Amino acid sequence: MPIIATLLAIMTFPALAGEKTLNLYSARHYQTDEALYANFTRQTGIQINRIEGKEDELLERLKNEGANSPADVFLTVDAARLAQAEQLGLFAPVKSRILETRIPENLRAADWFAFSTRARVIIYNKASVNLAEVQNYEDLAQPALKGKVCSRSGSHPYNLSLGAALIHHLGEQKTEEWARGLVANFARAPKGGDTDQIKAVAAGECQVALSNTYYLVRLMRSEKSEDKKIMEQVGVVWPNQKSYGAHINVSGGGVLKNAPHKEAAIAFLEYLVSDEAQTYFADGNNEWPVVASAPVKNQALESLGKFKADTLNVGALAKNTALAQRIYDRAGYR
Repeated sequence: MPIIATLLAIMTFPALAGEKTLNLYSARHYQTDEALYANFTRQTGIQINRIEGKEDELLERLKNEGANSPADVFLTVDAARLAQAEQLGLFAPVKSRILETRIPENLRAADWFAFSTRARVIIYNKASVNLAEVQNYEDLAQPALKGKVCSRSGSHPYNLSLGAALIHHLGEQKTEEWARGLVANFARAPKGGDTDQIKAVAAGECQVALSNTYYLVRLMRSEKSEDKKIMEQVGVVWPNQKSYGAHINVSGGGVLKNAPHKEAAIAFLEYLVSDEAQTYFADGNNEWPVVASAPVKNQALESLGKFKADTLNVGALAKNTALAQRIYDRAGYR
């Protein structure tokens, strides 16, 4: 974790530092975001004071600070986490024609906005899996994949958000049947992150897994021989292309209700949907821009091709995450 995160418990920003200051709480731990912040300061003269930490740490800090919080903006990944902040009443309503016109409606919630997207795709071992058997998320629960599936924890927000989407599309009962079938097909107990699942599929520890696309593209862009070998072993499926489309999740944020520098905060969010910033999300962290017109120069990301994306609103998606957790718990998806 960055050194700045270790200061989380003791460091505070001056609440009244003038309009040329922005206090940012961020749970995005990507080194490549440094250029985003530097470019914003260069363009606006607004200095960014940043605290990084895990989502739970930052949310707890915001709750404890209450009305005295110096934070202006909260950024994090995954709709489930953004919804948690919204449910705690941490965000302020924002009226911005720029945000409303640049960000598609399905990628905006009541009080927060998505700034980049990633898809949750099926990864399979090309040598051992019949491609026809892994075309949909629902296929991962079919008996044909008994003992072939690996996964990260069911309690991780990436999987909870997928479960929330399935609840919307399939209903609660069928989603629970899917979760039970998925658990029955595990090659091993859930562990590790998405990159670990890709590596396990390549190594033959399992044959099928789920991963967010930016982990995949990171391996595709790697110059390491072992990563190149991994990518030779695995294939990628865009799920549910004949139905509701591949599940999409987001990185996003909003202005905090006690923000001392609201104008600077809104300016920062509007900067994040500029073509420059949007292109950087794609080139720097292998995520898709939310602004359709933003140019993408990431050849590996573009090589994944076009696909049908689920257009479920991110706000509606987030409302089902608590139910998804209960379903996973009943199914034994730990």
